[in-house]
Amino acid sequence: MLNKIVLAAKGFCMGAADVVPGVSGGTMAFILGIYAQLLAAIRSFDLLWLKAVFTFNIREAVTRPHLSFLIPLGIGLVSAVIFFTRIVPLPKLLHTQPEIVYGLFFGLILGSIITLLAETKKVTGIDFFFLVVGVIVGWFTVNLVPTETPNGAWFIFISGMIAITAMILPGLSGSFLLLIMKKYDVILNGIGHFQLNIIIPFGLGAVTGLVVFSRFLGWLLSRFYQETLLTIIGVLIGTLWIIWPFQVRHYVMAHGKQKLIGSTPFFPTDFNETVLYAILMFILGLGLVVGIHQLERKFRTD
Repeated sequence: MLNKIVLAAKGFCMGAADVVPGVSGGTMAFILGIYAQLLAAIRSFDLLWLKAVFTFNIREAVTRPHLSFLIPLGIGLVSAVIFFTRIVPLPKLLHTQPEIVYGLFFGLILGSIITLLAETKKVTGIDFFFLVVGVIVGWFTVNLVPTETPNGAWFIFISGMIAITAMILPGLSGSFLLLIMKKYDVILNGIGHFQLNIIIPFGLGAVTGLVVFSRFLGWLLSRFYQETLLTIIGVLIGTLWIIWPFQVRHYVMAHGKQKLIGSTPFFPTDFNETVLYAILMFILGLGLVVGIHQLERKFRTD
């Protein structure tokens, strides 16, 4: 029973990481020491499992997947999503307190970069090349994405695929990519208010993303771990500027809601209350990720 509670707590941490656009659920799973187990559990839904389902072999269909691992983890994940959409409404806070919220996000991303760098081996010249490629990809990604994206079910489906892929890949935050694609508040509001026109296409996209990409990502990390990790770190570095808390943000009213159409980063010259809170949240985000990583490393070596 205690093991299930611990798994649910780890699931909550992963869910919180995926809701907050800063650190990915994959990174949190990596930090908490359950990443390999997570990938194995996802891969347990294989062709043999499908055969058992279609042949009505109920026992095989139920026992083959790692449900004893996935169910408590899933309960924790869902609890985190509900908490950060209903109790602490992050989509609303993004509009009302952007500097403070983005200060937390910036600290979380920087903490992810530091912890992922700590997991790499000695960086050689060719490794540095992958880091630079990642920076370039990240920079162009945030610059090429339009300020407004479609709200149709097809794009929500694609958003689900991309978000879930980022969730299981250490370093890339699914919520961060949703933020870049301008679908973060749409998805979280849809989940928080149980809007089936959002939840169904997003859920189908997430399942499709798991089926299509999980095995490829597992193979990539097993064969090219250092190169993949450094590319991911580069992407995070290249996208840091867009999450910088101090920006002149331009909104327009559309369908009765404010929509962000552009922003320009700046460095604050006045030290006021907002700047202080943003700095404190940055320190909190950075400390959380680095602290959890250090604790996990300590338990790993003990």
